[in-house]
Amino acid sequence: MRHTFRLHALAACLAFAFSAHAAGKDTTIPEKAIAAATTLRDKAMNDNTGYDFVAGLTTEVGARLAGSEADKRGVDWTIAKFKAMGFDKVYTEKVSYPLWERHSEHAAIVAPFPQALYVTALGYSAGTPQGGLTAEVVGFDTLDALKAADPATVKGKIVYVSTHMAQQKDGHDYGMGSVTRTRGPVLAAKMGAAAYLLRSAGTDPHSRTPHTGVTGFTDPKDAIPAAALSLPDADQLERVLKEGKPVTLKLDLDVGFKGMYEGTNVIAEVTGRKHPDEVVAIGGHLDSWDLGTGAIDDGAGVAIAAAAAKLIKDMPQRPDRTIRVIAFANEEMGLWGGRAYADAHAKDVAKFQLGTESDFGAGRIWRMTASVKPEARGAIAQIAKVLEPIGVAYDPGKPGGGGSDLSQMHAKGMAALSLTQDGTDYFDYHHNANDTLDKIDPKALAQNVAVYATFAYLAAQADGNFGSAPGAFANDGAHD
Repeated sequence: MRHTFRLHALAACLAFAFSAHAAGKDTTIPEKAIAAATTLRDKAMNDNTGYDFVAGLTTEVGARLAGSEADKRGVDWTIAKFKAMGFDKVYTEKVSYPLWERHSEHAAIVAPFPQALYVTALGYSAGTPQGGLTAEVVGFDTLDALKAADPATVKGKIVYVSTHMAQQKDGHDYGMGSVTRTRGPVLAAKMGAAAYLLRSAGTDPHSRTPHTGVTGFTDPKDAIPAAALSLPDADQLERVLKEGKPVTLKLDLDVGFKGMYEGTNVIAEVTGRKHPDEVVAIGGHLDSWDLGTGAIDDGAGVAIAAAAAKLIKDMPQRPDRTIRVIAFANEEMGLWGGRAYADAHAKDVAKFQLGTESDFGAGRIWRMTASVKPEARGAIAQIAKVLEPIGVAYDPGKPGGGGSDLSQMHAKGMAALSLTQDGTDYFDYHHNANDTLDKIDPKALAQNVAVYATFAYLAAQADGNFGSAPGAFANDGAHD
């Protein structure tokens, strides 16, 4: 009995040692896969599948405000398109979220210099009383200045906060603009303001096209009317305020919450040949704001992912792992589709090989970053080497967040990339009426498709994994 016990103990130790060794084994990509991916990359660079997809979506459906009739048409269009593209599986998953509607919006300076202003309501804004709201404007140069203000100077007034964004390749000023748009209205409401205005979170100084976007209101009872001015109109209001005379403004917003809505994430798959339950996740969000046609934000992202998966599907041999395309619901008003997806799939996070989402327009991808286990860095370097000839540089010093919606799966432990597009002019068009198909360069979009197809295929063919596990990347900061 004692001898048998020793044998069992020895076997257990050997099994544990083997397991530990396997866990530390480097992930690599076979040379055969590298060669196939190079051919795939070159084919994708001259393929119009992605452009044809986004052209069809924006022409046949147009803008897709979450919960609207157009959103429903967009879902139906995408389901039909995924099926026509020949994916092995096409299905939906439910997403519930508050329904918010926009009907009309107007603003004007009443005194001292009466004139109309170009304005758009922000998501989750409350509506004004019937006939509009007229009040004195109090202006602040920054959100911090509003934070420091005496609430008595704000109460009952329309708060205006300025924010100045500059064009940048990586769009990093948007962090400041987004905070002013989301947190500013909430702060103003708590201070007793009657309404909130901000200088649009955008970079188009010569266009009277205000940029919308969501606020931070989560309860309709707490919301106040909130809107964004186009940059020239914001300049005008700031000049009037500098005159030193009391400024009165009328705001008329017919918008508001309309209960709850049940939408859907639309999903398509190319089933893996060897490991069908292991997934490379790519995607974009299907909803858009209603001012333009949702071309760069984010019809392009769904198109890039769908086209990349289609090109992989059409290869002579299926990938070893499943390629999953996710067209997320209602990203614009709070990552509702991404959060619902992560909640539903968190238990299977270890089966997610690698993932990322496209949601920064259609400019060429110029940088790749990654959040993976140390033993997979060599495989990321292999992917980078295949992408380098088409203009993508690998920065090993930065984490990869997975994109907007898939950041939620990354937060659960999914290994993730960030594939950064050239967003120099992205915020000229972001969330405004100029987000239309003509802003997309077909050749630049094809480069995006090539990048997504190449990385997804190589990740699917890798010998080993990239480190996905519950809580695996909790401290890398990429999903904050």
